[in-house]
Amino acid sequence: METLFAWILRAVPFGTIILYGAAGEICTEKAGNLNLGIPGIMYLGGFAGFASAYLYEKGAENPNMALCVLLALLCAFAAGAVGGLIYSFLTVTLRANQNVTGLALTTFGKGVSNFFGVYVLNGQTATQSMVYKTFQTRMPFLSGLGTVGQLLFGYGFMVYAAVLLAVGMHLFFTRTRTGLNLRAVGENPATADASGINVTRYKYLATCIGAGISGFGGLYYVLDYNQGIWATTGQIEALGWLALALVIFTTWKPLNLLWGSFLFGFLYWLYQFLPNVLGITVASYVTDLVQMVPYVVTIVVLVLTSLRKKREDQPPASLGLSYFREDR
Repeated sequence: METLFAWILRAVPFGTIILYGAAGEICTEKAGNLNLGIPGIMYLGGFAGFASAYLYEKGAENPNMALCVLLALLCAFAAGAVGGLIYSFLTVTLRANQNVTGLALTTFGKGVSNFFGVYVLNGQTATQSMVYKTFQTRMPFLSGLGTVGQLLFGYGFMVYAAVLLAVGMHLFFTRTRTGLNLRAVGENPATADASGINVTRYKYLATCIGAGISGFGGLYYVLDYNQGIWATTGQIEALGWLALALVIFTTWKPLNLLWGSFLFGFLYWLYQFLPNVLGITVASYVTDLVQMVPYVVTIVVLVLTSLRKKREDQPPASLGLSYFREDR
């Protein structure tokens, strides 16, 4: 039983990282833009939030904790949004190929972030800083209420913010006029344009805001999940691709992120905890195969939804297609 509890405590933070990345991508894809640059954007958000808060705290005589956390969040969102803006300019305004642009953005984001993360920060970490300790803070009373309290409340504040984000996105897409307009742009931009909806504005805003949300995933990885240490071995990129897979797995529904992301986390750590549960020894090559399970599950879901052909489980009709008004 203790192994199962430890499994859950490891899966929830892992799932939170990809939840942020997938939530941002869902916002982007609802407008018809397929942004494969999410891994690079998560890198940008993680570095910008980490570096800004750390340098502020290091340079200020009496740093304010709330300001430090706010600065990290704002810079992570802003860096992600800048990545989204670059993508939007190339694909919406210049009508460049969305797949190629996204892949280039991933390479760009990872390269720039690792360059500054290694050479500008000079290997510094935030493990002893105020911002790291704030992101790591658990609810002191609720998380101490035995095993149940630890399972429900033994996480940093960004885990609970991610849950609220998924619920808020669901309400936005289903209950607001702006959300419905955004979905119309993703389904049929020509019809939305004829109805008086500014397609270009919606695509830009959805992509930039979605990229900013994805940037929070990189920030959470660095300052909470990775314990204030900058990642240089490609972990964020791997999680970014997993976030893109999660978008398909959840059939573009924000509410499905609440269980899909944590299920992905549960499946990802299968290789470490399942041998303990079953009392067996797993070879190293089997470990690599087990880590593929989340992707295999995504492929199965994609095949099943394609066979069922239910419209509500399909991606936006114009996903990945650039819109040009004069082509109508």
